[in-house]
Amino acid sequence: MTAFTTTQVGSWPRSKRMLRALRDRRLGQIDRKAFDAAADEEVRRTVRIQEEAGLDVLVDGEHRRDNFYSFVAEKLEGVRLMSLAEMLDEMEDKSGFEEMLTTLDVPASAIRNPTCTGRLTRREPLAAGDLDFMRTLTDRPVKITLPGPYLLTRSMWVSAYTKKAYASQQEMGRDVVRLLREELEELTARGCEFVQFDEPVLTEAVMSGECGRRTFM
Repeated sequence: MTAFTTTQVGSWPRSKRMLRALRDRRLGQIDRKAFDAAADEEVRRTVRIQEEAGLDVLVDGEHRRDNFYSFVAEKLEGVRLMSLAEMLDEMEDKSGFEEMLTTLDVPASAIRNPTCTGRLTRREPLAAGDLDFMRTLTDRPVKITLPGPYLLTRSMWVSAYTKKAYASQQEMGRDVVRLLREELEELTARGCEFVQFDEPVLTEAVMSGECGRRTFM
C-alpha cells in the first residue's frame, strides 16, 4: 500500500438501470434474485473503475442500498421502513418539520426512515454478503461502510412506535450497539480490512444549540 492510502467515501452514483432496479424492487415488481443480478453488475463496474484509477482500498458503491442507512430495515427484525408522511403526526414539532421540508423542497413521501417497532435482532448480516461478493472481484483491500450507532439510535426512535418495544431510547441504543458489534466481529472474522461507520448527523448534534430543530434523521 502507498504512503498515502487512497479510497472513496462509500456510495457511488446510480446508473439508470440501477435506479430502475431499486424502484422495481421497492414496488415488488422484481424478486431479490433479479435485483441482485443488476446490483452485481453495478458492483463489478464500480470495482473495475476503482482499480483502473489506482485506488488502494475499494468499496462496492452501496448499490444494493436504498440509501446509506435505511437499508437496515431489510436486515433487522423489529424495524419497519416508513415514509415521513406516515410519521408526520408523531413528530414533536409537526409544523416546524413541515416548514423545514417545504424550505428544502423535499416532499414527505420522498424520504423513507427505518423505524423501530419491535425488539431488534439481526435477520441477516448487514454487509457480510457484500464483502464476500467483493472478494470474488478483487485482491485489493476492501472497505465496508455501515451506519453508525448514534445515527441509527436517533433515526429509528419514534416514540409512538418504539416505546411499545423499548422503555427508553437509551435501551434501544444499547441493542443497536450490540448489533453493530456483532456485524463488526463477523466482518473481521471474514477478513475485512476496513470498516467505516458513518455518522453525518453528529454535525447537527454539535450545532443544535444554534439551529434548535431536528431534521428527519
